[in-house]
Amino acid sequence: MDSIQSRLKLLFVLIVTLVLAISGSYAQYSLGKELENSNQRLRDGVLTRLGISLPTALWDLDKAKVDTILEAEMLPPEVVAIRVYDSAVGLFAGKARGADGRLISPGTAMIAPAGATAVQAELMFRDAGSASISINPVPVGKVVVFFSRAQSDAALASELIRKVIEVLLLDVILVLALSLSLRVVFEPLRQLRDGLFELATRGTGEVEELPENRRDELGDVIRGFNQIQRRLKSTIRRIREAEDAARRSAEQTAQAMADLRRTQESLLQAERLASLGSLVAGVAHEINTPVGIALTSASVLKDATDELQAAVAAEGLKKSVVLRYLDTAAESTRLIMNNAYRAAHLIHSFKQIAVDQTSEARRRFALMEYIDEIVTSLRPKLKATRIDLQLDGSGDIVLDSYPGAFAQVITNLVLNCAEHAFGADRPGQIAIQARLDGDTVELQLSDNGKGIAPELLDRIFDPFFTTRRGQGGTGLGLNIVYNLVVKQFCGTITVRSTPGAGTCFTMRLPRVTPQDRQAEHGAADTATTAAAVSPRA
Repeated sequence: MDSIQSRLKLLFVLIVTLVLAISGSYAQYSLGKELENSNQRLRDGVLTRLGISLPTALWDLDKAKVDTILEAEMLPPEVVAIRVYDSAVGLFAGKARGADGRLISPGTAMIAPAGATAVQAELMFRDAGSASISINPVPVGKVVVFFSRAQSDAALASELIRKVIEVLLLDVILVLALSLSLRVVFEPLRQLRDGLFELATRGTGEVEELPENRRDELGDVIRGFNQIQRRLKSTIRRIREAEDAARRSAEQTAQAMADLRRTQESLLQAERLASLGSLVAGVAHEINTPVGIALTSASVLKDATDELQAAVAAEGLKKSVVLRYLDTAAESTRLIMNNAYRAAHLIHSFKQIAVDQTSEARRRFALMEYIDEIVTSLRPKLKATRIDLQLDGSGDIVLDSYPGAFAQVITNLVLNCAEHAFGADRPGQIAIQARLDGDTVELQLSDNGKGIAPELLDRIFDPFFTTRRGQGGTGLGLNIVYNLVVKQFCGTITVRSTPGAGTCFTMRLPRVTPQDRQAEHGAADTATTAAAVSPRA
């Protein structure tokens, strides 16, 4: 495990090892220099002494004395061999150290020791008994001394081993000391770590507080940790209480939203039924006139027929009576036919619109012909106003859609214009224009009324928004229009208005309503129940 404790141990061991290695290297270097100087002094001393003692013995050719001198100079173990050469004879004497350390006198084929360093010096003889001091020294030979570095190398190796053992012992002692000393620090830290891990992975109620019996700095840390733990438990308890309260509030909000949605569905359904009921009342009132005229004409015709029958029975039938009856019958028949046709047309239009609005059947229908039927069913409500409604569009535009929902859109838009665009007894004009743009039908419904204030344009499609609050306005008419156009017909609707110059609603509808969108959003009632998002131009 790559812990701080292990890294501290490794760091201290590296530091101590590095310091001891530097110190040992310096001591090794100093020892090597000291041994080298000692060897140099030994070499200089041996050569000096041999240069003084050997010339006389070699001059006298005293081999025994030469051997004695050589044995005396080979007492230091660094001297492994000495060769004395006479200028006339050649190799005169020599000594070498054998494998067992004893001195031997090899023959003339003496081999230089392996690894030894050879140093030589000329031997100069001076006659000490001569009275003249101006006689020059006479060379009598030379001496070659072989020195070995084995003792120095052994001393350096021994010192190196000692230093290595010393470093290892110090490292072991340091690791043990650090382990014991760091345990005092890291054991409480380990307890803190375990406590934090349990606090993070287990419930706060299951984690026990750490013992606070220490009186040092770590004891203060532990007491601080316990305080934080107690505060965290309190915070978590409050958070859980708040979460429970929020969950209960969310459930209550969801229930309230469901109730509000059901209420909105009821209001939307009531709005549609109220619109249909108002349409029924208007159509019934409008049909009453032609039916009354037809009934009166039929009554007149019946009276004339009775008079004719009476005249025939009395056998006093005159030509004038027949002619008067024929005139009455022709006029009555004309009035009955005209008003019956008018009533039949109204009933047909109302029946088609009513059936479409109460069912969600999909079918193909001619756009302008169907709009004319919708307008016909609305004329009883528009009859009390001074509004002129005009249609403009090609008769060959055919939609494959939902005529009931479409009738709801046109009805709501026309009635919205009639109620909001014009004042009482003010003349006005509503125009409905349609054109085909590829597979899209663009339908415009415009008026020349008083228009909509700019600050209200972004809100007119919001549910329950109305400028006639308390005057019968529910604020659902345009919201129903928006939901039907966008969600059921998969189209778009925009509005532009200039105060005092009128308002124009522009709808772009696909000529064939996609089947998958209708299946996704359900029938028209389901589409109108969803809360509308106001289109922001």
